[in-house]
Amino acid sequence: MEDLKELWAKRELLWAMTEREVRIRYKNSALGFLWSLAMPLAFVVVMKLVFEQFLGNRTDNYSAYLLAAYLPFLFMNSGLMDSAQSVLASIQVIKKVHFPREILPLSTVFSNFIHLLLSLAVFFVFIFGVWAWNGFGISPFTWKLLFLPILLLVTLAFTIGLSLIISSLNVFYEDVKHMLGLLLYLVFFLTPIMYFSENVYHRTLERPWLFWLYHLNPFASAAVLFRRTLLPTIGVDVGGETLQPIPTADIALLFGLYSLMAALTLWFGWMLFQRLKWRFVERP
Repeated sequence: MEDLKELWAKRELLWAMTEREVRIRYKNSALGFLWSLAMPLAFVVVMKLVFEQFLGNRTDNYSAYLLAAYLPFLFMNSGLMDSAQSVLASIQVIKKVHFPREILPLSTVFSNFIHLLLSLAVFFVFIFGVWAWNGFGISPFTWKLLFLPILLLVTLAFTIGLSLIISSLNVFYEDVKHMLGLLLYLVFFLTPIMYFSENVYHRTLERPWLFWLYHLNPFASAAVLFRRTLLPTIGVDVGGETLQPIPTADIALLFGLYSLMAALTLWFGWMLFQRLKWRFVERP
């Protein structure tokens, strides 16, 4: 509790360091924030070409569903990779100045969270443009968007918890950052970004435990929930066959599972960081 009070007392320092991280990202760049959109947009263009033109995917507005799943994954991926080195890179400062060590990984995660919010703003502009292009038919903006702030907070909590674990362990075991890069690369393919969770759901109807085992991957749960929140629920085209959406009851259970994983990760990450942070100064 004392550590939380100290962190709250130093909240201005946290904000200053978060602002510094954001400024560094776009410093000396003519296009600034637009460069950060280059990777997700390039990804969407390439995947849309491959899956629609070469593999015959006919899901309506496939590019929008790609972005809806890829943006949260990109936030978690960037937040974790950036925070991995956050404590180690400032080890000399830690040895000389007393301040809440938690600020280091938190500032990197918060800066990436700000980037996610900016990206979502651009995403909504994109969705509005598609809606207008199609003659303002059925609105893609539904009541489900009211759920978005809660989903963002749960995703932020999970990322913070994991960043506290990774940044503290990486001080003593620098293999952690290399393992993290490999794991995130593999997790990308185990996350329904290029494909849909409906593919998994309908292939595991006879063994539903496999569906839930698959979604013990928090990145997969996040992708499904963001898609379901940001965009209308539709059937998914797979090889000319239309798969029906995952039932709402299962989506509600999935959110409960995702929230539980986020809460446990945040709690464990905080406790581990508190246990290890006083040993940071022992790092040569």
